[in-house]
Amino acid sequence: MAKTENRGRWLAALVAVAALALAGCDAKPAKIQAGGAVDGWPVWGHSHLGQRYSANTQITPANVKDLKVAWTYRTGDLSGPGEKATLAFEATPILANNTLYLCSPRNRIAALDPVTGKEKWMRDLKPDINGGTVIVCRGVSYWKDARASGFCSQRIFAATIDGKMWALDADTGKPCTGFGTGGRVDLHDNLGFVEKPALYGVSSAPTIVGDMVVTGSKIIDFHNTDMPGGVVRALDARTGKVVWAFTAAPPSLPPGDGKTYPRSAPNVWAPMSVDLERKLIFLPTGTPQVDAVLGKGDWDYYGSSVVALNTDNGQPVWHYQFVHKDIWDYDTPAQPMLFDYKAPDGSTVPALAQATKMGYIFVLNRLTGAPIFPVRETPVSTGGLQKGLSPTQPIPELPEHEVQITKMQESDMFGFALIDKWDCQRRFRKLKNDGIFTPFYAESSVDYPVSVGGMDWGGLAFDPGRNLLIVNSNNVIGAHHLAPHAGSDGYSPLIGTPYRQVYDNMMSMFGAPCNAPPWGRLTGINMTTGKKVWEVPLGTSRDEAPWPLWFHLGVPNQGGAITTASGLTFIAATTDRYFRAFETETGKELWRVSLPAAGQSMPMTYRLDANGKQYVVLSAGGHSALQNKQGDYVIAYALP
Repeated sequence: MAKTENRGRWLAALVAVAALALAGCDAKPAKIQAGGAVDGWPVWGHSHLGQRYSANTQITPANVKDLKVAWTYRTGDLSGPGEKATLAFEATPILANNTLYLCSPRNRIAALDPVTGKEKWMRDLKPDINGGTVIVCRGVSYWKDARASGFCSQRIFAATIDGKMWALDADTGKPCTGFGTGGRVDLHDNLGFVEKPALYGVSSAPTIVGDMVVTGSKIIDFHNTDMPGGVVRALDARTGKVVWAFTAAPPSLPPGDGKTYPRSAPNVWAPMSVDLERKLIFLPTGTPQVDAVLGKGDWDYYGSSVVALNTDNGQPVWHYQFVHKDIWDYDTPAQPMLFDYKAPDGSTVPALAQATKMGYIFVLNRLTGAPIFPVRETPVSTGGLQKGLSPTQPIPELPEHEVQITKMQESDMFGFALIDKWDCQRRFRKLKNDGIFTPFYAESSVDYPVSVGGMDWGGLAFDPGRNLLIVNSNNVIGAHHLAPHAGSDGYSPLIGTPYRQVYDNMMSMFGAPCNAPPWGRLTGINMTTGKKVWEVPLGTSRDEAPWPLWFHLGVPNQGGAITTASGLTFIAATTDRYFRAFETETGKELWRVSLPAAGQSMPMTYRLDANGKQYVVLSAGGHSALQNKQGDYVIAYALP
């Protein structure tokens, strides 16, 4: 479910502390060299594997310090009154048809010249955002019809926050009238009752498999036990007709009436990945409605898992569950990353790496779902108000990256001075604390990691040449409890249950998380051994805290990293307004630039020809739930 997009209200003050700004370097700019790799960015994660790795090498660790702004584009999302209210600009452009395509939070679809940033066309899809929380769109997809030419033989598929799938002509932006009705398919069809349009929509780029457009959905969580089902549908790219549908309902569910999809089943809101050769598509699933109060029986059978489907018919091949009976909103938040695991004995295994909100990374054989690194079922608490909790949870021994798997202690509390540390310790002592996977109580209990992670939708990046996995993560304590319904019930009403969920403050009196930093990290992991190679704090409090409170502590982040063959990792994501480049092998920061608004997105990079420039492009618009500065900027950087 779209948990990470909706939870951020209480995160507003997290930006008060973070990493000290590093000094820049002055040097003569390096000359651009002709020749070398020419690589684009044709789909959201660069390829269907989701590795976010570019073969481009023009920008290197030696010359990255010379990057300058090449062009800037504004989407216009902030042009009207009240436009800033609930937006998060998380889009990553794609390069296809010699054009950059992207979406704004309000589903304005833009086509840009990749060299100049000049707008070729823009189409405002004008979604109905009634019922939405944070309004977001992460990307669009491109498809070319091998059997046709001319108008709509090349299409941009864009899904909206209110559940519409549009097919637009890639050259003009005009709707492809042969697709659905007037160029769009209403994804609300066959769902049953939808209280408000934006309670069910799409935030991630659809996945293209052959001549099919595959899409999941975001469903507003913590809302109601009776919600639309999280069906995944493969649509014919020419007509919009449903080719197959996967409902994620438990196998024990009686057959339905064939007219509506099962209600409240787990959804897939994060991007999918595909092994085209083996005809497998990998779905990161959410939880059944509602998270904090369990449904009956095995309704979570496919919940908080990765599910492998056959791309021809949508039938399950295998699934692996990361959280049993998930009441914590620890749904699978990120695109599964496909890679070849190089074993110590020299053999190679087709593998899948999955980031999770608990801060764990699971590495599975992508043909069978069997863990490659050991996973142990670990005893956890079954107390609290919910019944039927699992007595164990799967915890991987490797890769060596976890936020914290042991029980948080009073000694883990932090303060800039004795008074704020003492206050955090005082409040921590009052919390119910059963360690990770602490259940919900009537009294306030530890919520750690919070449901934005650990890792969130930013997921994983991989450098196959260096065999290094790059991951950004959060490390923030929260607290919550269940209470009887009262009044409007606010953000997490849990309609249909005896309770509402209440978030309790675990921020210090100075606006920082009560637990010790770093609150945000960037980590490099050797994927043969599973061991960390390096780890650094990520982000600064600059832009969100006054001088001299600019500390090098690491801050919460929302967004993702990319890597290049030249040995660079690019990432923004932090709640400060910086875009950074790190040396992939060491984690050393080599470059940073101040943005007009924070970059809660994933960058991309491309080069059009061997004599041209390599560009690095980022959306910078902040995140309303983080209460940082908002904007509507798309910025390209290149060597001068």
